Amino acid sequence: MRAVPTIEAAPRPLPTPPRWVRDIVVAVLVIVPAFAPVPFPELRPSGPLVYAFALLPAAVLTFRRRWPRSALAVCIALYVAALALGTLAPGAALAVVIAAYGVPDRLDRRAAAPVSIAAVAVVVTASIVVELTTGMDTRFLQIGLSVALAGALGDATRSRRAYVLAVIERARRAEQTREAEASRRVTEERLRIARDLHDAVAHQISVISLNAGVASSALESRPERAREALATIRTASRDVLGEIGSMLTVLRTPDELDAREQPGLARLGDIVESVRVAGWDVVVRDERDEEPLPLGVDIVAYRVVQEGLTNALKHGAARRVHVLLRRDEDCLEIVVTNPLDRIPSDPDLPPSGFGLLGLRERVDSVGGGLEAGPAPGGFRLAARLPLSPHPPQARPAPGGAS
Repeated sequence: MRAVPTIEAAPRPLPTPPRWVRDIVVAVLVIVPAFAPVPFPELRPSGPLVYAFALLPAAVLTFRRRWPRSALAVCIALYVAALALGTLAPGAALAVVIAAYGVPDRLDRRAAAPVSIAAVAVVVTASIVVELTTGMDTRFLQIGLSVALAGALGDATRSRRAYVLAVIERARRAEQTREAEASRRVTEERLRIARDLHDAVAHQISVISLNAGVASSALESRPERAREALATIRTASRDVLGEIGSMLTVLRTPDELDAREQPGLARLGDIVESVRVAGWDVVVRDERDEEPLPLGVDIVAYRVVQEGLTNALKHGAARRVHVLLRRDEDCLEIVVTNPLDRIPSDPDLPPSGFGLLGLRERVDSVGGGLEAGPAPGGFRLAARLPLSPHPPQARPAPGGAS
């Protein structure tokens, strides 16, 4: 099976140089033009003060990450000051562009947009004023467009970084959701296997135990009765082994294959006969019509009767049980009653086993309701199964035996 890719296995972006390396590169780009032998006199500093204005932006830019707006304002002031002294310092202009890039890269768009617009306006206005006053070519159009473009690039970089982070976060949440869904499915599958195992084993083991007692007591006095009980034990043992083998086959097969065939009310006579052979009086009143039941309801109805007979075998008295199946409008009603050896002192106590718990889950899966607990003269297990689709409902678990 191919492994599912995770966030940790995703390719990482190319590594970026450390901050100090980038700061050194920026400082070199700002400082070198001040000492470069350019042929245009307006690009060369004319005095020590102009040199200071041209070189100071290299130091200011080291604070552009912590205080981006202040760094941009200082760089613009130094650039305009050098411009006012008659020098178009390329390094100072480049510092303004770099600082203009850092503002939208570090701040959100709402806070960065006014700062970027103001920076472009101040640089262009100051350059035009200097050009009109001194006649020097300040190249205000190129500088203004460069500052605006730097702001746009900074905003695009911040937006892309936020987009990548959002994608990674969504992927991480999707991965967590996938793990939670896988865990939920494992839990549901474990509960389903537990229910199937109980349904396959509990009833047959109860039949085997009951008939073993019958065979033991009738072995000398009624050998024919003992032989019948032993035959029933043999049949029940074969059935339970077949059920377990079928379940193991399903667990070993891929999920794409069909699940094993589930029994329905068509096999009701088999489980009733297995109880009657053990000497129990089983009265079945089937008041349904001949209309077939939905598959899911048919399976759950069979399991309700099976669980009721199993409870009767384990806890019943007087060796008598009554089964009623009745179709009431759009619902199938199933009632299994039998006398009890003893009535629980607290009828609200939960069941001692997992039979009723698993049965309640089955009934809820088809949107039905289940009642189980002491009744006048014994124990009553009643279920109402809707014959039309209904969403499952969560119901409180009444007390009972299992």
